[in-house]
Amino acid sequence: MRRIVDLSVPLRAGIASDPPGLLPEIDYLDHEQTRDDVLRFFPGAGVDDLPDREGWALEHVRLSTHNGTHLDAPYHYASTMDGGKRAITIDEVPLDWCFQRGVKLDFRRFDDGYVVTPEDVDVELERIGHELAPLDIVLVNTSAGARYGHDDYLSRGCGMGRDATLHLLRQGVRVTGTDAWSWDAPFVHTARRYAEEGDASIIWEGHRAGREIGYCHIEKLHNLEALPAHGFDVSCLPVKIHKASAGWTRAVAIFEEAA
Repeated sequence: MRRIVDLSVPLRAGIASDPPGLLPEIDYLDHEQTRDDVLRFFPGAGVDDLPDREGWALEHVRLSTHNGTHLDAPYHYASTMDGGKRAITIDEVPLDWCFQRGVKLDFRRFDDGYVVTPEDVDVELERIGHELAPLDIVLVNTSAGARYGHDDYLSRGCGMGRDATLHLLRQGVRVTGTDAWSWDAPFVHTARRYAEEGDASIIWEGHRAGREIGYCHIEKLHNLEALPAHGFDVSCLPVKIHKASAGWTRAVAIFEEAA
């Protein structure tokens, strides 16, 4: 028997899901507001000709490809990947990357702003008894997941550093994911470190690893707490947007259970 667990956040306006200036906007039109729109298609018809005097429900949405639960393409991180090749856009991402065996790394214990290392990854893999295989989809459960929509969401959770990201990619991983706003540590913490240390290499370091080995990651995942460490598949097929840096996805975990 198959069980499906939704790993996607609802796309909502009016909550702290993204930084100011990058928030989605949704206008909702109900069945009364759209009656005239429907009638324009049928000259001579009146409101009384419509079932229950209703038009259709409709929404106008203004958003970026990085609102809601989405899959980033290598093109988002840089113009090149794999050491100089043209970075692929979301419509070019191999679909077999996006439907594979999943594994969850539980990093909720790490402080906000902590940058995960390769050693942290290996310790967690050993703890859960999982050996990575090529194309495994690695999901990172941070403390940010439970704060989606709250005012502190953008500053919560740990992030994946360049070395930790490359550690996964060198083992054949091509899709990763996080329940935080970014695969990297929250910008507010990185900005503080940069001000103190002056080291520009820490800026967006997890994303920038894709310049060396092209990969995708899912951001704004949800409900990772409901998953076991392994024993499930992940589907995160992206919407096919021409030449785009990302595509929205209804990410899910799929379990095959005995009847």
